[in-house]
Amino acid sequence: MSPAGCSHVNAYKVDNWRQNLRVIYQCFVWSGSAETRRRKAKSCICHMCGAHLNRLHSCLSCVFFGCFTKKHIHEHAKNKRHNLAIDLLYGGIYCFVCQDYIYDKEMEQIAKEEQRKAWKLQGVGEKYSTWEPTKRELELLRHNPKRRKITTNCTIGLRGLINLGNTCFMNCIVQALTHTPLLRDFFLSDRHKCEMQSNSCLVCEMSQLFQEFYSGHRWPHIPFRLLHLVWTHARHLAGYEQQDAHEFLIAALDVLHRHCKGDTTRDDNGKKANNPNHCSCIIDQIFTGGLQSDVTCQVCHGVSTTIDPFWDISLDLPGSSTPFWPLSPGGDGSTVNGESHLSGATTLTDCLRRFTRPEHLGSSAKIKCGGCHSYQESTKQLTMKKLPIVACFHLKRFEHSAKLRRKITTYVSFPLELDMTPFIASSKESRMNGQYQQTVEVLNNDNKYSLFAVVNHQGTLESGHYTSFIRQHKDQWFKCDDAIITKASIKDVLDSEGYLLFYHKQFLEYE
Repeated sequence: MSPAGCSHVNAYKVDNWRQNLRVIYQCFVWSGSAETRRRKAKSCICHMCGAHLNRLHSCLSCVFFGCFTKKHIHEHAKNKRHNLAIDLLYGGIYCFVCQDYIYDKEMEQIAKEEQRKAWKLQGVGEKYSTWEPTKRELELLRHNPKRRKITTNCTIGLRGLINLGNTCFMNCIVQALTHTPLLRDFFLSDRHKCEMQSNSCLVCEMSQLFQEFYSGHRWPHIPFRLLHLVWTHARHLAGYEQQDAHEFLIAALDVLHRHCKGDTTRDDNGKKANNPNHCSCIIDQIFTGGLQSDVTCQVCHGVSTTIDPFWDISLDLPGSSTPFWPLSPGGDGSTVNGESHLSGATTLTDCLRRFTRPEHLGSSAKIKCGGCHSYQESTKQLTMKKLPIVACFHLKRFEHSAKLRRKITTYVSFPLELDMTPFIASSKESRMNGQYQQTVEVLNNDNKYSLFAVVNHQGTLESGHYTSFIRQHKDQWFKCDDAIITKASIKDVLDSEGYLLFYHKQFLEYE
């Protein structure tokens, strides 16, 4: 087919071709009503072999159905010199002279209109379709030819949030989510098609929020609708008491996940989504990872493996009642995984090593071994089976126990760039007897992450305040303190205490 398109379409466009094409789409392709579906089931069979399947096509010049796979429709086209046929499953139009599926703007418009009518008759609502500018939008573009350029000094996307009464915990999470690269790209491309009442859908509100943030407006936004929806769908967060930012993050992701779902358990090809939740909604695509748990019997060394989905990783800190062994290479000022190791300083890598070390469960927690068929002592080890696009690390600074309620203020050094290769399941063999050993393999670029948001908590357990650091461009950071946005240095970010750390896969960032 030439770059100009198929020239054989013009021979078809005579007399009442538009009406004839509409009838074919209505009766034999989209079949919106029950009657047309029954008619399609009875009449749409190959006129040569009687088959219903084998990619059935209908001739556009006469009433003939033929198999594409067995080339019965090809034989008909050759004998009758009828050059065009329509795929009865997907609605594409095939030219037998060009030997390819063709695109024609008028035919495509008719196909879309009839498809929408069929969806409406079937009661499934409006499905996602690619955006096309309206006449009004085209007119606006003609009268406004100048485009706003995105420069390194551009502040579009930065916007303060009014505190509605102890809602700093919500504001700092909203700042992190609105600056998550792939989530931003999803909402700004208008991908969400709501199947709920618009005034009760948190995804619709987030979509509106992204538009507000990237509109270029400088005055602070008042997120009252977002707060109302959070109170409605996560009632344990309702009220004007200070809440935990980590708890809000998990609740928000859960509600967004539920509101994103129509039939999102499978992808566009009908296959299960490739994440541990088997869901193709945008939340699971970005935030869901798979945590592998290997329980090894100490007698027969049999291994029982389970994989569980996670949205974040909670890490113990030194100073908590949980025993913590120091894993830093030493106080020699060396650097591991981009982290500077000061004397006695704990690093994010230390916390991850501890999280993924083998743990002896002890005699009080025996498990029934499938190999021994009896209860035996065992060891348990956690590793990352599937890394998420966004890795969120929760540093467990708030300790609640029967005897103690306190905040742990231990400083944890965290890097701008993080390589998760040592902590994935395939690197497990590099860990022996609980001691970390650097793998000799070249570290995989797919496992490298960049820091883009940090949530901090100042104050005590009873009285505190949340702020966040947000990366606007590669090297530009800003501090978000409710309605106040100020420029921050990389040193300010890395010297901060750190409560929630957000990392994005480097090769999927579009800055």
